[in-house]
Amino acid sequence: MGKLSFLNPEFFWLFLLIPMAVAWIYWKQNEQSATLKMSSIQGFKGSNSLAARLKPVLNVLRLLALSSLIIAMARPRTVDISNQTKTTRGVDIVMAMDVSGSMLAKDLRPNRMEALKDVAADFVEERPNDRIGLVVYASEAYTKTPVTSDKAVILEAIKGIKYDNVLQDGTGIGMGLATAVNRLKDSKAKSKVIILLTDGVNNAGFIEPETAADIAKQYGIKVYTIGIGTNGMAESPYALSPGGQILFQMMKVEIDEQLLRNIARKTDGKYFRATSNSKLAEIYASINKLETTEIEELKFYDYDEKYRTFVWIAGFLLLLEVGLRNTVYRSFI
Repeated sequence: MGKLSFLNPEFFWLFLLIPMAVAWIYWKQNEQSATLKMSSIQGFKGSNSLAARLKPVLNVLRLLALSSLIIAMARPRTVDISNQTKTTRGVDIVMAMDVSGSMLAKDLRPNRMEALKDVAADFVEERPNDRIGLVVYASEAYTKTPVTSDKAVILEAIKGIKYDNVLQDGTGIGMGLATAVNRLKDSKAKSKVIILLTDGVNNAGFIEPETAADIAKQYGIKVYTIGIGTNGMAESPYALSPGGQILFQMMKVEIDEQLLRNIARKTDGKYFRATSNSKLAEIYASINKLETTEIEELKFYDYDEKYRTFVWIAGFLLLLEVGLRNTVYRSFI
């Protein structure tokens, strides 16, 4: 059921007439009945019939009818509101994520990869009206999820990201960027964006990052680059134990920031450096604000008028009062 509202609530001021009507009825009640003056009524047997006791109900019926008419004039109605949103100028976004072994470094908690997954999932949930895709890369790259508006698919894909040696270890920034460009080159969206994240230097792949950036610029794709990793040393993986466990040691963090700046500048994007979990979250929040989507919201109102019920009630009460006054109480003394 929709919410009850009143189109003309100012008519409720008429309820101030009710106390005045009650006072008027009380004042005039002696003039509405015949009177007989006698010196004494001791010789008369007392009689208080049911009809006599119920006669004040006539005035109650009239007051209730007046109240119903006031409510009817206030136009009570229920309204059901339905919203329909339409994305008029959307954004297509591809997140290109580095999944090389160095993403297991523990300078972010619990490690870079898990911190990135949490922040990326939050970013997706805050872009309900845009299409998003996911590319992962190490020395090679592949599309984990094409550009889609199905956020559940994207969130599940992000959740499933892990280091599993499916891709040969290494950091092919150019490969990741080129694969992301390929997913967006035919997009008709008003804005096409790549969020490229890495924690290292380009040391693999057969496509140079500068070449991939040139292709992105040709297709009007903006690239936001993020270098993830603390300044200085970080506990990073360096080998596997005989039992297959990853071994860690303190190693220097190396990120080719100049390359990432050049890619961002060439494509009219922006470069960010994430040195902590909170900084990474701030970066994605900043990108979320930079890339806005124009949304048209339509509201549909369905009104159900309720005043007719009160008109019928008032009419019934008035007819009942008039009928009783002209039948049962017609010659009542």
